[in-house]
Amino acid sequence: MPAVVQLENDSQYSSVYHLLRIFLTQNLDSYLEYQAANSSLLKDYGLVHDDCVTKMRLMSLVDLGSNESGWMTYAVIRDTLQLNDDEVEFWVVKAISAKLLECKMDQMNQVVIVCGCRERVFGQRQWDLLRAKLETWKVFISTNLEKFSRITLEENVASVMVTIQANKVTDDVTQVAQGMMTIR
Repeated sequence: MPAVVQLENDSQYSSVYHLLRIFLTQNLDSYLEYQAANSSLLKDYGLVHDDCVTKMRLMSLVDLGSNESGWMTYAVIRDTLQLNDDEVEFWVVKAISAKLLECKMDQMNQVVIVCGCRERVFGQRQWDLLRAKLETWKVFISTNLEKFSRITLEENVASVMVTIQANKVTDDVTQVAQGMMTIR
């Protein structure tokens, strides 16, 4: 959104814009660096450091969960979220409760198996992944299920693709708004 981007070049609000970008796209380390350099700014805007750390831990966990391997080790979670060993499962459960992650914890192997997670941003990468999944489904259905006629399948997939493209612009605007709401 042009109004939000304009904040980046505004001398009064550029630091706030940078903080918003951290919440939207970066991890806990970035926030802690920012906070160390701008602690008075956070207080001026009424932001509580502990609340911000909580949000950034959850967002960092979402980033870990969205990697393409489908799993993450307790050690990586511990290091990324800067936790003690006994806090890892608490944060995974917290992310599940917030409906940010769908996963299972394998306590014996100290691994979290990710079934799905929310995306912090929905950009070109996510559109490409969605397109690839639709193509995979199309191939699977057309080669394995004779009851689906090829014409109907292609029409349905084409219809889904048109709907996705039509909603892309709306999602981009919504995403910026959600990023701003995440800070609260």
